[in-house]
Amino acid sequence: MEPLSPIKSVSAFEIIKVGIGPSSSHTMGPWCAAERFIKFIKSRTDIQKVDEITTYLFGSLAKTGVGHGTDIAVIMGLSGEDYTQIDTDTIPQRIETIKRSNTLKLNREKDIPFEYHKHIVFDFDHSLDFHPNGMRFSAKLSDGETLEAEYFSIGGGFVVCENDEEINNNAIKTPYPCHSAAKILENCSKLNMRVSELVFLNEQAWRKPEDIRAQALYIWDEIKSCIFRGVNKTGTLPGGIGVRRRAAELSQRLLAGKTFTQTEDWMDAIKEGPRDFNTVNKWVSAFALAVNEENASFGRIITAPTNGASGVIPAVMMYAYCFTPDFNEDKIVDFILTAGEIGTLYKKGATISAAMGGCQAEIGVSSSMAAGALAEILGGTKEQVTQAAEIAMEHHLGMTCDPIRGLVQIPCIERNTMGAIKAITAANIALEEDSSGARISLDDVIKSMWETAQDMNSKYKETSEAGLANIPINIAEC
Repeated sequence: MEPLSPIKSVSAFEIIKVGIGPSSSHTMGPWCAAERFIKFIKSRTDIQKVDEITTYLFGSLAKTGVGHGTDIAVIMGLSGEDYTQIDTDTIPQRIETIKRSNTLKLNREKDIPFEYHKHIVFDFDHSLDFHPNGMRFSAKLSDGETLEAEYFSIGGGFVVCENDEEINNNAIKTPYPCHSAAKILENCSKLNMRVSELVFLNEQAWRKPEDIRAQALYIWDEIKSCIFRGVNKTGTLPGGIGVRRRAAELSQRLLAGKTFTQTEDWMDAIKEGPRDFNTVNKWVSAFALAVNEENASFGRIITAPTNGASGVIPAVMMYAYCFTPDFNEDKIVDFILTAGEIGTLYKKGATISAAMGGCQAEIGVSSSMAAGALAEILGGTKEQVTQAAEIAMEHHLGMTCDPIRGLVQIPCIERNTMGAIKAITAANIALEEDSSGARISLDDVIKSMWETAQDMNSKYKETSEAGLANIPINIAEC
């Protein structure tokens, strides 16, 4: 089976972008699909003619849909809300109002009847052939006609149709296409450029140079804000399994009880504090926990490349800011561009969907992205950058996706701390190596990851049917 994503140029900012928790595949994707169905309706008829819409969720979307908030995402998408702008704290009340009134204002334009158990159907017994994350929208019109469309959430918030002209055509052409790690190395050698410089050049097919820089710095600002929110919230995460927020307590202990109201003051306090191995290790864990606790609470995060793995790159970037020399704006841009480009290789050559590839496609990919990016900003050669990315993925191969109750909590939150530490370790190993002696290339490990994904039993691919998901819920918190 070939990877689902066509071989076309993908912007780094399609891989690293603003998102909303808890899942890129099961929350962001269905939200985008609902928005896309609204556009489909408008292309065919007047939205005022819609009397009723039913959404059918298949496969993995059905089996872990409630835990991932797929139902909530569909409702919000059909309501015309934008997940990059909405005040996430208002979502629970909005959903409750819709359920209580049995009415949904379609695209903020027309009230239509909405009964939760009737108009969102979880089909646990069937999957659509194209991808495990399939959904179908069906709109009944006042003239008796029905409009239907099927969409597939293929990871990272990307949504496609099975025969999607929008995907297969209109591809952006970059001056130096990089659809493999080998091509990145070849183009860097040809142009005498570092990896980040090559990516910056290609990104100009989408944005002006100043806009590329601005977008990268905007993402860094969002990362800082997300981590700071996470280390300032306590309590129990939603979902009913009693997972307690830990980032705030960990931050408090490491700062000897000091509190801060400003993000930059908190970050400076970390920089000025101890730098022994155990302290640094604990801070990296705190950074990752903070992001993924926000993600589990329907918070706004940076999808990189997915939500379940959204804590890895922020944790490694905050590590670089606090514990490596001269982490300035230039390095921020270089880090994000390099990480994003490595992510595109997995999207094109394998998958970034846990429903297709297990958790190796999420934590493994994010760790690989972070490792290569860290090696880049620490002065690694192009070969060391790709070797760091290869090492990180090599030690995530075969990782299953087995969330308890379909919630992005156990084991997902802690896995981000592990992915971040592995990324830092992989970068350090690569930077001390003569990469000419490497026996496995990044392209080799991407190919192996895809083959492993295809061989993996489906019950280990984000279905909550095996592995840790079989453990009774009344166990002590992990």
